[in-house]
Amino acid sequence: MSFAGTHTALVTPFRDGKFDEAAFRSLVEEQIAGRITGIVPVGTTGESPTLDHSEHNAVIRAAVEAAAGRCLVIAGTGSNATSEAIALTAEAERLGADAALLVAPYYNKPSQEGLYRHFRAIAGSVKIPIILYSIPGRCGIEIGVETVARLAADCPNIQAIKEAGGSVERVNQLRAVLPPDFEILSGDDSLTIPFLSVGAVGVISVASNLLPAEVASMVSLWLSGDTAGALAIHARLYPLFKDLFIEPNPVPAKFALSLQNKMSPEVRLPLCEMSPANQSRLRQTLGSLGL
Repeated sequence: MSFAGTHTALVTPFRDGKFDEAAFRSLVEEQIAGRITGIVPVGTTGESPTLDHSEHNAVIRAAVEAAAGRCLVIAGTGSNATSEAIALTAEAERLGADAALLVAPYYNKPSQEGLYRHFRAIAGSVKIPIILYSIPGRCGIEIGVETVARLAADCPNIQAIKEAGGSVERVNQLRAVLPPDFEILSGDDSLTIPFLSVGAVGVISVASNLLPAEVASMVSLWLSGDTAGALAIHARLYPLFKDLFIEPNPVPAKFALSLQNKMSPEVRLPLCEMSPANQSRLRQTLGSLGL
């Protein structure tokens, strides 16, 4: 299975404190209409830490049903407890997810050997492909380059990594030690083009919640060799890429979607609504893009 292309890290819509499944299914339809490669429910952007297990599985089930085989479904199933990650990943496989996204364990800060054993145990418990997810800004640790290489060599179903460390140099380092068929995906919209230029093959995007066709086009143009066309889209969308992170993700994305009457801007504590000043700034950016 190849993950080349654009995958949307879906928000989880809430209304009055509950999962708004109707809004979620509508969002999935818009992603498919925008020719997205895949959707990623219950990742960071999906506020997975605030969902209980029943809600977590309900979102994955809704994603699989709504996608109906028309795009990949990559379920976020990471945890800082290996046993919990195994249970979540096995359930995602049972529900029909095409692959799983496994974030590095957060808070307990394991050694690289501990990370290796954690991911090896999860990979050995399921048959679906696994995408590693390294985001040291949130987890306090990164999945080391050599650890990724060990996992790629020892676990056939660990097939890709979402790289969200903000470093083009690290993509170079990964590409140098990984097999050619092990894929690297950008975890930052603003770095997608720089990452593609040194060997990444796609993105797991927040901005594509709002602009699936445009982000998908940017990536497909680059992969097809039209670097000028891709760079033009990047330059136009770059202010949005940055302003979707002026407050913690997914608060700005949900606010933007609410302005389009697609869902409530509601997030769960400890996240909260955007400040008035940042709301104004994001409105201006959206307006400049005709949104």
